[in-house]
Amino acid sequence: MVDERRLVDLFIRLVETDSVSGHEGRVRDLLKQHFSARGFEPEEDDAAGILNGNSGNLLVRVGGDVDKPPVLFAAHMDTVEPGEGVKAIIGDDRIIRSQGDTILGSDDKAAIAALLEAYEVIREQQIPHPPLEILFTVGEEQGLMGAKSFDFTLLRSKLGYVLDDGNDPGTIVIKSPCQNEIEYQVEGRASHAGMNPEDGINAIQLAAQALAQMPCGRIDENTTCNFGIIEGGLARNIVAPQCRIKGEARSHNREKLDQLSEHLKDTFISEVEKLGGKARVHIEFLYPEIALEPEEEVVQRAIRAVRKSGLNPCLAATGGGSDASVINGQGIRCVNLGVGMKNVHTTGEYIAIDHLVQDVKLILAIIEES
Repeated sequence: MVDERRLVDLFIRLVETDSVSGHEGRVRDLLKQHFSARGFEPEEDDAAGILNGNSGNLLVRVGGDVDKPPVLFAAHMDTVEPGEGVKAIIGDDRIIRSQGDTILGSDDKAAIAALLEAYEVIREQQIPHPPLEILFTVGEEQGLMGAKSFDFTLLRSKLGYVLDDGNDPGTIVIKSPCQNEIEYQVEGRASHAGMNPEDGINAIQLAAQALAQMPCGRIDENTTCNFGIIEGGLARNIVAPQCRIKGEARSHNREKLDQLSEHLKDTFISEVEKLGGKARVHIEFLYPEIALEPEEEVVQRAIRAVRKSGLNPCLAATGGGSDASVINGQGIRCVNLGVGMKNVHTTGEYIAIDHLVQDVKLILAIIEES
């Protein structure tokens, strides 16, 4: 039923089309041409202007031939760096890798290829299906920015399936954390580091001492926090008058996230001010948690589809966010499905052809179950 050669060709064409975050335009054009040739009119929103990129989110509506509620599928067009000039190589082991100096881009072009092939199978085999809404987002790797800028009132679907988890096909992610982005700023006082250092207040040192009093890493089984970027100072011979740290906090429990974020904020400000500096902390809520129950229809439908496609269902929790986080926050019950991409965000990324085929079969099974 699945045309493996066509699927692999689609996938390679996609991954060899550059689309790092903010520059998804070439993949958007490919998708527009693909669907326009099949009689559809893809709808592009204004996310490009909002996010200062060269592509908006792309929505494709596929009319149904059975009187059932519509179903949403979603995947993202952007990739991380190094993602330019990708060359895909098919090994004798039926594994697709890059040539080694870039990522592969199976995150998330494996999902895009699987969705395109699934529609081809539906069309060729004349498989009855409900209306489908297929959303291709931008800026996912930059904090789900495309999904966050999308107008979800345009959709009719009440159930959705994102294909963007690195576990094997058959994995159904029903729990993921909410997340805060946190920026810490220290204001000290500049002075010459050799002539009169005692007249200065070193913002970098104050930040370091404050961070030493703050939790970092795994807080409990559901909660984490991190400090990822530190910037500051003017020159090696100037006592640093300012310092900035970018970090985050995540939890499957919103109350725990709020408590941790406030603790980080209060500790940082208190420690900096105790040492004579000034501190500011900005907390931005990025996306909500996913907390689906196994009995919900969106989950049960996925379980039935996984079994129908010959796989064993595995309900899972993850520590990462995805477009499914935003979609759930908009009132559409949505799971994230395992695609089988491995070592993502590295030059060692790869995916098995068998997993690509399984992805298509799973999409078709979900559509049949719908």
